[in-house]
Amino acid sequence: QVQLVESGGGLVQPGGSLRLSCAASGNLFGITIMGWLRQAPGKEREVVATFTSGGTSTYPDSVKGRFTISRDNAKNTVYLQMNSLKPEDTAVYYCNIRDVWGDYWGQGTQVTVSS
Repeated sequence: QVQLVESGGGLVQPGGSLRLSCAASGNLFGITIMGWLRQAPGKEREVVATFTSGGTSTYPDSVKGRFTISRDNAKNTVYLQMNSLKPEDTAVYYCNIRDVWGDYWGQGTQVTVSS
């Protein structure tokens, strides 16, 4: 059974940086997408970074140039480096991995950007 465990969230001042990690345990096969999404209070969940099976990374305009998704295949871990954080980046961040067998989610990690 695949489990995703996120870490790295916390409180940071505007302009600061955080790196989120998502460690996958269990057997993944034929990964199609690895990504990060976020959900702020009262808002819908939105995608902030994805890796496709072809190795292409994509970002919405709201985080482009500030967020970077990366992965360590040997550790089955995907990262989200977040720089120049803004108060509007405050949300619960979720890791998502899809393979041929299913769609897996982490428990979420809170990121709060505030002075």
